[in-house]
Amino acid sequence: MFYPIQPIQPIQPAADTHKPATAKQPDQIKVPFQSILRQELNQVKFSQHAKDRLEQRNIKLDDTQIERLQDAVEKAAQKGARESLVLMDTNLAFVVSVRNRTVITAMDGASIKDNVFTNIDSAIFI
Repeated sequence: MFYPIQPIQPIQPAADTHKPATAKQPDQIKVPFQSILRQELNQVKFSQHAKDRLEQRNIKLDDTQIERLQDAVEKAAQKGARESLVLMDTNLAFVVSVRNRTVITAMDGASIKDNVFTNIDSAIFI
């Protein structure tokens, strides 16, 4: 038997009558990635030593105090500080690495007295 060779016809895609709906969330806020990254990088962190001192001295910081500490570190950075002593509310002291945005140690009122602070280049009172 002889079968004549027929040209192969291209297959046409079927018309897509169902298009998936794009999921839109109401009131979705679009924040640029750079803004989020900058905010995360400017967050003050606590070294393990500082966390230990906060726990040993039973120092609890609320959100307002952490925000004030962050603002102080930002001001110190704008002035070119590298290592700062931050005194808060006359009863808390923090030594902060401004470049790293990291609290190195924390002290309460009793620990501040008769203490010598070394290796700092600035002091901030908040």
